Amino acid sequence: MTTTTNNKPASAGGATFLEISGSRKAANSIATVVVWAAMALAMVPLIWVLWELISRGSGVIFSADWWTLSQRGVMNSAEGGGAAHAIVGTFVQTALASILSIPIGIFTAIYLVEYSKGGWLGRITTFMVDILSGVPSIVAALFIFAMWITLFGFGRSGFAVALSLVLLMIPIVVRNTEEMLRVVPMDLREASYALGVPKWKTIARIVLPTALSGIVTGIMLAIARVMGESSPVLVLVGSSSVINWDAFKGSQSSLPLMMLDMYKAGAQPAVLDKLWGAALTLVILIAILNIAARVISAKFSVKK
Repeated sequence: MTTTTNNKPASAGGATFLEISGSRKAANSIATVVVWAAMALAMVPLIWVLWELISRGSGVIFSADWWTLSQRGVMNSAEGGGAAHAIVGTFVQTALASILSIPIGIFTAIYLVEYSKGGWLGRITTFMVDILSGVPSIVAALFIFAMWITLFGFGRSGFAVALSLVLLMIPIVVRNTEEMLRVVPMDLREASYALGVPKWKTIARIVLPTALSGIVTGIMLAIARVMGESSPVLVLVGSSSVINWDAFKGSQSSLPLMMLDMYKAGAQPAVLDKLWGAALTLVILIAILNIAARVISAKFSVKK
């Protein structure tokens, strides 16, 4: 068997690399066009939504009254008032849900990655988290209504809404934190153990700071999801036009609930301005929280 080789050196004019065939160039060009087209197609609805929100809702949010006043004493179909009652309710309910769900989600993920070792409890926990991640918000709201209000006898309140939001936040936090912890190289853990550092301190000082940026991103995704939920506020708390800081007593509005109230109020210009203003306010608040989370994660994450 004879093998033919090209012994001509590259410096003497020999080709170092074979020329790419025309069919491969065409396939690469087609793939590039498809990727760019898909990106443009995904950006069109996003830009359209932002344009609609800004063009329709910016008329009211630039007023100081919008951020400081409520709708107390103001009819939905009349001009005036603000969204302070809805902003306060949204923040209170989301803050309570975050305080309850973030520690539970992070510690559950730590158990699954660092302590479970594929045991039966870890497999059951993973299975339950997968099921909980697919539960619709209305089902979570009805479960809390049946347990918290019907069985235990507590009244409808913002805290009941927060409990239902906890059920929606936990699986997102658990799944994201679990994936981020698995990305941390095992060499970092082994190096820490070799120096005599206990496991809990290794997790607290090495593993969590290394994965902090991704964990914070997942938490913000969970918060962004629950801030816009409307089913829990419809089922578990009554609508209110006054500012209520007490999540355990009385009706408490939120931005999604305010949008629903305005939707039911009619199609007068003042009503539509308030509806679109509430929607734009919700987007602005979520954007501010995301920016703040990125700054915090960049400041406290491990520097390369």
